[in-house]
Amino acid sequence: MQHVILIPDSFKGTLSSAEICSVLREEVLRRFPGCTVSCVPVADGGEGSVDCFLTALGGRRIPVSVCGPFGEPTEAFFGMLPDGKTAVVEMAACAGLPLAEGRLDPLRATTFGVGELFLAAAEHGASQIIVGLGGSATNDGGCGAAAACGVRFLNRDGMPFVPAGGTLAQIAHIDASGFSPVLRGVEFTAMCDIDNPLFGPNGAAAIFAPQKGASAAQVMLLDDGLRSLAEVISRELSCEVGALPGGGAAGGMGAGMSAFFGASLRSGIETVLDTVRFDRMLQTADWVITGEGRLDSQSLRGKVVIGVAQRAKAAGVPVIAVVGDAEDGLDGAYEAGVTAVFPINRRARDFHEIRHLSRSFLAQTAADILRLIAQAEQRRPESPEA
Repeated sequence: MQHVILIPDSFKGTLSSAEICSVLREEVLRRFPGCTVSCVPVADGGEGSVDCFLTALGGRRIPVSVCGPFGEPTEAFFGMLPDGKTAVVEMAACAGLPLAEGRLDPLRATTFGVGELFLAAAEHGASQIIVGLGGSATNDGGCGAAAACGVRFLNRDGMPFVPAGGTLAQIAHIDASGFSPVLRGVEFTAMCDIDNPLFGPNGAAAIFAPQKGASAAQVMLLDDGLRSLAEVISRELSCEVGALPGGGAAGGMGAGMSAFFGASLRSGIETVLDTVRFDRMLQTADWVITGEGRLDSQSLRGKVVIGVAQRAKAAGVPVIAVVGDAEDGLDGAYEAGVTAVFPINRRARDFHEIRHLSRSFLAQTAADILRLIAQAEQRRPESPEA
């Protein structure tokens, strides 16, 4: 084996994708010392997304002081990739759940700081901004971010204000004429792995606001606000976001990214694969090793393993999925291009017991896989001499 690509998602609650890459790389080089190992840790758009891109491609993390989820000064950051033109922003850096811990309030939480990160990235020369929509404490439909970038929101009395989740229904007019010139021409891509609409029974408030601290009554208020926002956006900006798949991501930030920033909403793994030029990497790869915490029916809807497998299948490169556990009936994964699936848990045990053993379990499983590959390569017949 001369070249292997390691491209795992994290094992939630146990190992980050970077840690998984580290373990797998160590085992590969132990068995195949001269092998080229390409590491591409993957994040889902939430916390850690910037570091994953920087680990895979290089670049630098740039610190910025912005508004936190409740307007307080917060030290955040974005990543600038080596081309000097592509920036990666994770909204969790300034509007994430950990920053609101102990004071969750989706009626007040704002994405204003996310907009400030956009401005900082553009001022550093970014002409393309990749935005991770994940782990947010907000439910403001991206209005805070838009306000930071010069969009004005006016109430029925014509007074400007910065909307939050609890005040979306007060928006009567939207004036985008003051949109920051530094962002004009910047291409936005939002990483989004859900297809929930902006409002309704499967919308941002109904599905995600309770985990952000909303009561049942507040969920209804938030949902009404998002519905009202969609109506105003349709009327004032001629943009239809109410039924947009993924519009409900990150408290409606998906819809806001589309309406206010002209962003395309794309699968997180597809965005990663294109950005790291995965198809080019595959040209010299012998194997791909990917993985995620649990391989199940949800994985078949375009999560990391399936996204990787589909690309690798087209290039004729075999794919091994190393996972925390896997459910039955994964024919769809094999059809998508997965060659084999290896759960790392050796016997049934409670998650709280095995989570501390995941690193050693992963190493043991990787060692077994690599022994198998090495044995197969040793038994491969040599090409007959001419």
